[in-house]
Amino acid sequence: MKNFRKSIIVLVLLMVVLFRIKAQEPSQIPIRLAIAGVTHGHAAFILGRKAKGDFNLVGIYEPNRELALRYAKTYNFSPKLIYSNLNKMLDSVKPQAVLAFGSIYEHLAVVEACAPRGIHVMVEKPLATNVEHAKKMEELAEKFHIYLLTDYETSWYPTTAKAFQLVNDSNYLGNVKKVVIHDGHQGPKEIGVNKEFFEWLTDPVQNGGGALIDFGCYGANLMTYLKKGQKPVSVTAVTRQFKPDIYPKVDDEATIIVSYPDVQCIIQASWNWPFGRKDMEIYGVSGYIIAANRNTMHLRNGKMEFEQTRQITSNDISVYEDPFSYFADVIMGKIKMTDSDLYSLENNVMVVRILDAARESAKTGKTVFFEK
Repeated sequence: MKNFRKSIIVLVLLMVVLFRIKAQEPSQIPIRLAIAGVTHGHAAFILGRKAKGDFNLVGIYEPNRELALRYAKTYNFSPKLIYSNLNKMLDSVKPQAVLAFGSIYEHLAVVEACAPRGIHVMVEKPLATNVEHAKKMEELAEKFHIYLLTDYETSWYPTTAKAFQLVNDSNYLGNVKKVVIHDGHQGPKEIGVNKEFFEWLTDPVQNGGGALIDFGCYGANLMTYLKKGQKPVSVTAVTRQFKPDIYPKVDDEATIIVSYPDVQCIIQASWNWPFGRKDMEIYGVSGYIIAANRNTMHLRNGKMEFEQTRQITSNDISVYEDPFSYFADVIMGKIKMTDSDLYSLENNVMVVRILDAARESAKTGKTVFFEK
């Protein structure tokens, strides 16, 4: 009888311990979130985000204290959250997740600091400035079993999700033969980015290039998803410097041709568009899909006499229009990404390989072939 009572007591104590552990899991409480760098203009996306109960901001690393304090005033967070040393912040506030909003070159340092501590990371596009950095980040993520996501604005678009849904319907387009993707705007200076963002965005080391990197990554990401992670046959690129007085160190115009055995993708990345644009054209043997922006699509196939224009919202197709909610749900196990998903590490390592090849092609004037 005594042994039975002891067993009951042990069982109860074990259940209490398990309950307490369960209560600390990210799925039960707001995820402790820190931000690594705020020099990227897109930091406003998270700093200005309305509270949804999924994250609790616990720290901000930014060595430029003047900038950090400016953001503290703008977005009404406590200056006590600001740290000038990344490792000190991570050890002091112990976040479960980190958003990287510094330069692209700095992404590696963020992952090097976070991965051994088991902290999940989401970076702004692209993943890295070069293949060497991308591979190191991939190795760290795999070794320490963390999620490493890359965020693109076009991943939030209902038209992106709808376009891929229609492509997967073999009766709608037939086999895809050509994809044309346009991304860009008038230029960083022309649209008025702040000085801290401008300084690294136009630096060939900190950004890895100009328009080719800044906007070429969108097309590479979308095409890698469309091809389910397939490696291209070759990449050919031409870059131009139409505004050397404004962008003396980097390209401001890029055309990239990514060739696959059965389809060609043309990526046009520019800091010279008359207006900002992010659109995609997909052509199959029996029709086309044009995602003109986040909500407008132009469609035609063999069953239509004329082109149809449709407005697509998240009511029409399942899509996360908030990347941070997506990040939270990945961490909490509500989403299981495939290797080619738009946010996935595998997709975005391939994106960096494509951009690396494009940069080499533009420099040498030769097509770069991928190994078989």
